[in-house]
Amino acid sequence: MRPTRPTAWEYREAGFTALDTGVRLDTPAWVAWLDDPATTSFAYPVYNHPRGYIEGWMTVRKERRVRGGAYWTAYWRVNGHLRKVYLGRATAVTDARLRAIGATWLAQIPTAMDTDAAG
Repeated sequence: MRPTRPTAWEYREAGFTALDTGVRLDTPAWVAWLDDPATTSFAYPVYNHPRGYIEGWMTVRKERRVRGGAYWTAYWRVNGHLRKVYLGRATAVTDARLRAIGATWLAQIPTAMDTDAAG
Protein backbone atom coordinates (compact mmCIF):
# COMPACT_ATOMS: atom_id res chain seq x y z
CA MET A 1 0.00 0.00 0.00
CA ARG A 2 1.31 3.42 -0.95
CA PRO A 3 1.96 5.74 1.99
CA THR A 4 -0.33 8.75 2.15
CA ARG A 5 1.14 12.20 1.88
CA PRO A 6 0.26 14.87 4.43
CA THR A 7 -2.73 16.95 3.38
CA ALA A 8 -3.51 20.60 4.08
CA TRP A 9 -7.05 21.53 5.11
CA GLU A 10 -8.63 24.96 5.31
CA TYR A 11 -10.46 25.78 8.53
CA ARG A 12 -12.41 28.80 7.30
CA GLU A 13 -14.32 29.44 10.52
CA ALA A 14 -11.09 29.48 12.53
CA GLY A 15 -9.21 31.42 9.85
CA PHE A 16 -6.24 29.13 9.24
CA THR A 17 -4.97 26.23 7.15
CA ALA A 18 -3.23 23.25 8.73
CA LEU A 19 -1.89 19.86 7.78
CA ASP A 20 -3.76 16.80 8.95
CA THR A 21 -0.74 16.25 11.21
CA GLY A 22 -1.65 19.44 13.11
CA VAL A 23 1.05 21.77 11.76
CA ARG A 24 -0.42 25.17 10.85
CA LEU A 25 0.75 26.84 7.67
CA ASP A 26 2.69 30.12 7.92
CA THR A 27 4.12 29.39 11.36
CA PRO A 28 7.71 28.66 12.46
CA ALA A 29 6.65 25.02 12.92
CA TRP A 30 5.52 25.00 9.26
CA VAL A 31 8.90 26.21 7.99
CA ALA A 32 10.69 23.70 10.24
CA TRP A 33 8.44 20.92 8.89
CA LEU A 34 9.20 21.94 5.30
CA ASP A 35 12.95 22.05 6.03
CA ASP A 36 12.92 18.61 7.66
CA PRO A 37 14.84 16.16 5.40
CA ALA A 38 12.07 13.55 5.94
CA THR A 39 9.47 15.90 4.41
CA THR A 40 9.26 15.38 0.64
CA SER A 41 5.73 16.38 -0.39
CA PHE A 42 2.22 17.31 0.68
CA ALA A 43 -1.19 17.75 -0.92
CA TYR A 44 -2.93 21.14 -1.04
CA PRO A 45 -6.60 21.51 -2.02
CA VAL A 46 -7.74 23.78 -4.83
CA TYR A 47 -11.02 25.13 -3.47
CA ASN A 48 -13.80 26.32 -5.74
CA HIS A 49 -15.45 28.59 -3.18
CA PRO A 50 -18.30 29.80 -5.44
CA ARG A 51 -19.37 26.19 -6.01
CA GLY A 52 -18.57 25.12 -2.47
CA TYR A 53 -16.24 22.19 -3.08
CA ILE A 54 -12.66 21.14 -3.74
CA GLU A 55 -11.96 21.15 -7.47
CA GLY A 56 -8.77 19.11 -7.15
CA TRP A 57 -5.46 18.73 -5.36
CA MET A 58 -2.08 20.17 -6.12
CA THR A 59 0.94 18.16 -5.13
CA VAL A 60 3.75 20.21 -3.65
CA ARG A 61 7.13 18.48 -3.82
CA LYS A 62 10.57 19.16 -2.44
CA GLU A 63 13.19 18.80 -5.17
CA ARG A 64 16.96 18.90 -5.02
CA ARG A 65 18.73 21.34 -7.34
CA VAL A 66 22.23 21.22 -8.80
CA ARG A 67 23.15 24.45 -7.00
CA GLY A 68 22.47 22.70 -3.73
CA GLY A 69 19.64 22.84 -1.30
CA ALA A 70 16.02 21.90 -1.57
CA TYR A 71 13.36 23.87 -3.41
CA TRP A 72 9.58 23.43 -3.52
CA THR A 73 7.49 23.03 -6.67
CA ALA A 74 3.70 22.75 -7.05
CA TYR A 75 2.07 20.45 -9.62
CA TRP A 76 -1.53 20.09 -10.79
CA ARG A 77 -3.11 18.52 -13.86
CA VAL A 78 -5.46 20.96 -15.67
CA ASN A 79 -7.33 19.92 -18.82
CA GLY A 80 -4.98 16.99 -19.33
CA HIS A 81 -1.85 19.11 -19.02
CA LEU A 82 0.52 18.94 -16.08
CA ARG A 83 1.07 22.44 -14.66
CA LYS A 84 4.19 23.24 -12.67
CA VAL A 85 5.07 26.31 -10.60
CA TYR A 86 8.36 26.90 -8.86
CA LEU A 87 7.81 28.04 -5.27
CA GLY A 88 11.34 28.37 -3.93
CA ARG A 89 12.78 27.63 -0.52
CA ALA A 90 10.64 26.70 2.49
CA THR A 91 10.07 30.31 3.57
CA ALA A 92 8.41 31.06 0.21
CA VAL A 93 5.81 28.28 0.62
CA THR A 94 2.94 30.19 2.21
CA ASP A 95 -0.79 29.64 2.34
CA ALA A 96 -1.40 32.87 0.39
CA ARG A 97 1.01 31.79 -2.36
CA LEU A 98 -0.55 28.34 -2.64
CA ARG A 99 -4.06 29.86 -2.76
CA ALA A 100 -3.00 32.27 -5.51
CA ILE A 101 -1.55 29.44 -7.59
CA GLY A 102 -4.73 27.40 -7.05
CA ALA A 103 -6.89 30.36 -8.13
CA THR A 104 -4.82 30.80 -11.30
CA TRP A 105 -5.11 27.13 -12.16
CA LEU A 106 -8.81 27.10 -11.29
CA ALA A 107 -9.40 29.90 -13.80
CA GLN A 108 -7.99 27.62 -16.53
CA ILE A 109 -10.74 25.03 -16.08
CA PRO A 110 -13.61 25.46 -18.55
CA THR A 111 -16.96 25.81 -16.81
CA ALA A 112 -19.97 23.67 -17.73
CA MET A 113 -21.49 26.71 -19.45
CA ASP A 114 -18.36 27.12 -21.62
CA THR A 115 -18.56 23.44 -22.59
CA ASP A 116 -22.30 23.71 -23.46
CA ALA A 117 -21.75 26.84 -25.57
CA ALA A 118 -18.90 25.20 -27.52
CA GLY A 119 -20.78 21.98 -28.22
